[in-house]
Amino acid sequence: MFRLSYVNQARWARFRHNRRGYWSLWIFVVIFVLSLCSELIANDKPLLVRYQGEWFVPLVKEYSESDFGGPFATPADYQDPWLQKQLNEHGWALWAPVRFGARSINYATTQPFPSPPSAQNWLGTDANGGDVLARILYGTRISLLFGLLLTLCSSVIGIVVGAVQGYYGGKIDLFGQRFIEVWSGLPTLFLIILLSSVIQPGFWWLLGITVLFGWMTLVSVVRAEFLRTRNFDYIRAAQAMGVSDGAIMLRHMLPNAMVATLTFFPFILSGSVSTLTSLDFLGFGLPLGSPSLGELLLQGKNNLQAPWLGIAAFVSTALLLSVLIFIGEAVRDAFDPNKAV
Repeated sequence: MFRLSYVNQARWARFRHNRRGYWSLWIFVVIFVLSLCSELIANDKPLLVRYQGEWFVPLVKEYSESDFGGPFATPADYQDPWLQKQLNEHGWALWAPVRFGARSINYATTQPFPSPPSAQNWLGTDANGGDVLARILYGTRISLLFGLLLTLCSSVIGIVVGAVQGYYGGKIDLFGQRFIEVWSGLPTLFLIILLSSVIQPGFWWLLGITVLFGWMTLVSVVRAEFLRTRNFDYIRAAQAMGVSDGAIMLRHMLPNAMVATLTFFPFILSGSVSTLTSLDFLGFGLPLGSPSLGELLLQGKNNLQAPWLGIAAFVSTALLLSVLIFIGEAVRDAFDPNKAV
């Protein structure tokens, strides 16, 4: 059975003692799981269909209209009233709670877009006719996955660079510091705007650009820890015994540096989510039509006569960023041995 060490048990106790951060962790887990299961919550296709004694799974397989008695072999449109009538007369269909996907348009509404909340669209529709709740779910998933990947990639690069600078010092450290000073002074947003005019921005393109200019966050923290620990007696002893530099950095020095580094992770994740939201709000983020919290905020700004757009986008974004900040505060308390439980 897995058991935490005494030190980690004390850290977990300090983390739980921060009630705001502890419950924020559970809220974040629920939000993340719901966003990963967006297709099961908001989808314009049935999850399961029973038609004339046969089973169909439109969620994972594409079917044509002819499979349900239609005259054409075109992809089935499950929002078509004729097809819904066929399914009801010759079988049944299991639908998601929200019958709209990330790019679905509610053509059946009787009100102009953006339409207010209704029984069909629980949070209303946006200016393009998309369901606001569905776009929030899918947009939250994209934002969180983008933030997690950006945090992971930038942290790995920052830890490696900081470790090399702190361990070797000298000219390597001097060159690294001057390079970081110059690189961090580049106008990142201006460069993204210039590149967006040449290349169609996408998820992986934006991730690569933001990693390219955002890996310096942890360098100073890891460098300081390695500079502090490289003169310790056990490090000198390992060097005298002929242990390789890589083994010393990985096994003996990195664990000390990770204590300070882990406290920055929730804040880096929050900043990564804010980065994508800001780029989408300015129009330099994901391609047009992609579900995004920033794009929804922009629609709320441009459609002040539809307050549900701005309110829904603001509440979802503020909630996501707030729980990440509260988790970061709890993690910081957990790694602080001076905090009493």
